[in-house]
Amino acid sequence: MSETPQKRLYIKTYGCQMNVYDSERMTDVLRPLGYGVVDDPEGADLVVLNTCHIREKATEKVYSELGLIKQMKDRKAQTGGKMTIAVAGCVAQAEGQEIMNRQRAVDLVVGPQAYHQLPELIARAHRASGERLAADFAADEKFDALPAERHVTGVTAFLTVQEGCDKFCTFCVVPYTRGGEWSRPVNDIVEEAKRLAGAGVREVTLLGQNVNAYDGDGSTLAKLVRQLAKIDGLDRIRYTTSHPRDMGEDLIEAHGELPQLMPYLHLPVQAGSDKILKAMNRDHTAESYVRLIERIRAARPDIAMSGDFIVGFPGERDGDFEKTLELVREVGFASAFSFKYSRRPGTPASAMPGQVDEAVKAERLDRLNQLLDDQQRAFNASQVGKTLPVLFEKAGRHPGQIVGRSPYLQAVHVSGGEHLIGTIVPVRIESAAKMSLAGVLANEPVLETA
Repeated sequence: MSETPQKRLYIKTYGCQMNVYDSERMTDVLRPLGYGVVDDPEGADLVVLNTCHIREKATEKVYSELGLIKQMKDRKAQTGGKMTIAVAGCVAQAEGQEIMNRQRAVDLVVGPQAYHQLPELIARAHRASGERLAADFAADEKFDALPAERHVTGVTAFLTVQEGCDKFCTFCVVPYTRGGEWSRPVNDIVEEAKRLAGAGVREVTLLGQNVNAYDGDGSTLAKLVRQLAKIDGLDRIRYTTSHPRDMGEDLIEAHGELPQLMPYLHLPVQAGSDKILKAMNRDHTAESYVRLIERIRAARPDIAMSGDFIVGFPGERDGDFEKTLELVREVGFASAFSFKYSRRPGTPASAMPGQVDEAVKAERLDRLNQLLDDQQRAFNASQVGKTLPVLFEKAGRHPGQIVGRSPYLQAVHVSGGEHLIGTIVPVRIESAAKMSLAGVLANEPVLETA
């Protein structure tokens, strides 16, 4: 008796790390239905676009991609085959019915809190009857319905601990597409982390729209991290993305006390002008942000800071932008993400007066990026001559090369055998580029082997 051919699943992920996690969990949900992941949408039985709604261009890319996928669907239909197209994620949440109206090849739309319903939605789509749009906000139901086991490959993994946002920054769509803040129970997270460690994962990155607002079971992120640090085999812990107003003293203390908590912190500031920060509804000032960084560095002097910046927010004048540059110079960032302000329909900022000309935005972004790039290069150059513990993750692009991550999240390239993948090894850094380091294995024993 021959086996039933495996159904082919193609998932394209846009945007943040939480979407990466969600895509992984979608594959877990669909695996019992016989779906196996493929790298090419051509000929796939199910195509899922897991979307991001943060910027307008990202949304338009989804519609462009749908046009290409429709052509593939039509070609498959000509040979008697069937392709199901699903749009998931934040664009699905925000524009569900519009997606189905604008691109009729889409069979189903599922929001980020409802992808556990994919098997049922697919069955309905195949029957050509019933609801094909799911956009619930019940995050607890989603996690309760997900399979306990995760199919993981590699030595690092994302782990969602918190979803949604109550901050309502005036430029952001997340509260409208992910719902309010909700935290998973502590025991559920700990058990998932134990299973990941048992599968060979050495490093987890805890995810949340405001991850340091975590309050599952009345806990805090710091308390959760301390529990995770006790898990055998789980040697590195990171978290993203944080909000300055939720950076509690206990979390700052944890950075100074837990070796498992990596000395790298992504803490978005967005702007250096208090006027702009108030218009953004950020609930912090430039001064309070700088003082917060000082307290964090007092607890962990070697910590590397990363941030987010938006230029050209409505009402931003030259003087406001100069204050952003001043803040960057004062703090010093090891890495950063910077963007031109993009109007998102339905957000308060989209209707604000003083919208900034695109050419002005571009010029400011260029100036900011030059400063941030200089700081990133300087930070990387400061690692030359040091010996850093590197967790090796995969083979490199060149023969005999392996690639890992430093504690500061830099890619590190060395010559070495693939038997070192999954181990944490001291590496002497010999050269630095903007995005990576290169070094040699130090004449020291391997720290640990999985």
